[in-house]
Amino acid sequence: MRAWDTRPEGSAMDVKQLKAIVTVAEVGSVTRAAELLHLVQPAVTRQIRTLEQELGVPLFERTSQGMRPTSAGTIMVDRARRALGELERARAEVRPTPGVVAGIVTVGLLESTSDLLAGPLVSAVARHHPGVQLRLMTAYSGHLQQWLDDGDLDLTLLYNLDSTPSLSARPLVRERLWAVAPASAGLRADRPVPFDEAARHPLVMPTSGHALRSLIDAAVARAGVDLDVAVQSNSMRLQKQLVLAGQGWTVLPGLGIAEDVAQGTISAAPLSEPDVWRSIILGTPRSGRTPPAVDVVARELVRQVDLAVSQGRWPSAVQETDGPADRA
Repeated sequence: MRAWDTRPEGSAMDVKQLKAIVTVAEVGSVTRAAELLHLVQPAVTRQIRTLEQELGVPLFERTSQGMRPTSAGTIMVDRARRALGELERARAEVRPTPGVVAGIVTVGLLESTSDLLAGPLVSAVARHHPGVQLRLMTAYSGHLQQWLDDGDLDLTLLYNLDSTPSLSARPLVRERLWAVAPASAGLRADRPVPFDEAARHPLVMPTSGHALRSLIDAAVARAGVDLDVAVQSNSMRLQKQLVLAGQGWTVLPGLGIAEDVAQGTISAAPLSEPDVWRSIILGTPRSGRTPPAVDVVARELVRQVDLAVSQGRWPSAVQETDGPADRA
């Protein structure tokens, strides 16, 4: 054993094995994994078995649906995926060209912001920093925060969060929540709807525990009204579909319904009495060094948010420092 080899005696874990277990877990088949890895099937089987022997636990079980990770395998696959990702990032960052920012950056976007920001962000990064590879993930705020905490995201948009010991939160913008109804209701952007009026209709609501639902529940308490909840959903798209189907009204951020209103498929108006706002922040990890590629992408994302607000492409949104003081 070489002096710098710190692996335990008999340990043979290598990158090929990590790639093998991740690929088998993703496709559920040794045969298909071998094709993707450009190997013969016995080689992939041998890599998995060797790793199982080293760890002393089975990593996969064969089922009628294919190869499925065991509980130990699930842990190993998750760690292996992250290790491979970090190795890939390191390779991308180590470049011989001085002054060129390079690397892989994984960005989280709120579902409601992806249509507005994804395209301009990708174009700007490709134009100004061609050495940076972007990976975009969209989800709701709670999922994105978990992925950031787990190290699966380098930076992400979140809402209604403050800085924590593990997360640095930079306020970007506040946007108003809107009552959303069928087109026949005739709601208008210049005529805010009092909360108690919206509450008289059956409502399609976000599921309990959803960050948007928490905002709405706080406004309900302030307004002193009771809601007639017709159905709950964790999908903004489904909320709008149910409104179109006549199942009731809903409450959504203005950005999430701007195109639908412009097309005349639904009508909407800002909520009032009380006004309800959500605060969009840029979340980044507090620990560890920030790679240059992550820094330039964060700056570009902030710039795209600022442009969207200043150009009026983000309905009822204001810069965080210029927004109203009260929030739901």
